[in-house]
Amino acid sequence: MGVNFVTHVIIFIENRLYSCGRKMENKNQTTKEKEVKILAIESSCDETAAAVVVNGRKVCSNVISSQIELHKLFGGVVPEIASRKHLEKINQVIEEALSEAGMTLDDIDAVGVTYGPGLVGALLVGVAAAKAISFAKNKPLVGVHHIEGHISANYIEHEALVPPFICTVASGGHSHIVLVEDYGKYKIIGRTRDDAAGEAFDKVARSIGLGYPGGPKIDKLAKQGNSKAIMFPRAKIEDAPYDFSFSGLKSAVLNYLNQCEMKNIEVNKADVAASFQASVVEVLTMHTLQAAQDFGIKKVAIAGGVAANTSFRESMEKVCKEKGFEFYYPSPIYCTDNAAMIGVAAYYEYINGTRHGLDLNAVPNLKIGQR
Repeated sequence: MGVNFVTHVIIFIENRLYSCGRKMENKNQTTKEKEVKILAIESSCDETAAAVVVNGRKVCSNVISSQIELHKLFGGVVPEIASRKHLEKINQVIEEALSEAGMTLDDIDAVGVTYGPGLVGALLVGVAAAKAISFAKNKPLVGVHHIEGHISANYIEHEALVPPFICTVASGGHSHIVLVEDYGKYKIIGRTRDDAAGEAFDKVARSIGLGYPGGPKIDKLAKQGNSKAIMFPRAKIEDAPYDFSFSGLKSAVLNYLNQCEMKNIEVNKADVAASFQASVVEVLTMHTLQAAQDFGIKKVAIAGGVAANTSFRESMEKVCKEKGFEFYYPSPIYCTDNAAMIGVAAYYEYINGTRHGLDLNAVPNLKIGQR
């Protein structure tokens, strides 16, 4: 059976079953005896994605429908537009993911879905689709934390990577240093006090006329500039050595641009991009390595959209090699929002016994480790 029935089942669930919070059966089958196939769905922001992942390490398909071109018109993500686009694309990407994997819904062992954090309207589309499939095909439902998904992206291409390790997650909405104690067990030891790293990239890119999305554009332009041309600040919080603050850096860039305009000085955009990026990369790198040293962890990973930044990767690789740490990072396709990483995280939740009922809801401010 295909997934065109999803919309009708969503309506049925919401009208008849959602309020009663029907719980799925806890199928405690020994997962080690067979392959576990997870259909994963991701719709937390502006990518509609679906994937099929086997045993948490093998990606059979990873389909992403991006809305970047649409949101470029507005200089950033417009939540209502994102939600409507998810509704248009959700069935299509699920069908394509199953087709690429050579499977049907009957072959799937469980459905994993991002239920937070993220844009509430966008999240609801993915959650509703996952609940519809779960109900219609009587498959276990596993809700996944978006940030835990980003961390889990590192398992896809690094079979030797096992917890414990330190992972810095840097994206448009989050900047966390996380101690991964075990599969599904996380402890936040550092976080941003204001702007996330990716958010700062987007705002600075907009201020120098690069447009959206800012991260890749600054990364590209910075290669043509002098990273030491302008000494932008490196924020350090005295009582929280692993925390981040990028608001002051963003303000420093804006002040520099305003001063140049007032004095009629031509701005070298490449130098601004390179100098700004150098500040962000240095802070992310130093805080991550400090955390690894203090906690006695020899394995370090990065994740999230900013993990695709070439300067950040090179900086982390260089410092980890100097310090004798193992360094891991996902390919760029697994750094930005995707469903494969959700499938990996869902697998480890599934084998740990996590099951959600049809009362699963979107939680836009979901805390990491929260169940």
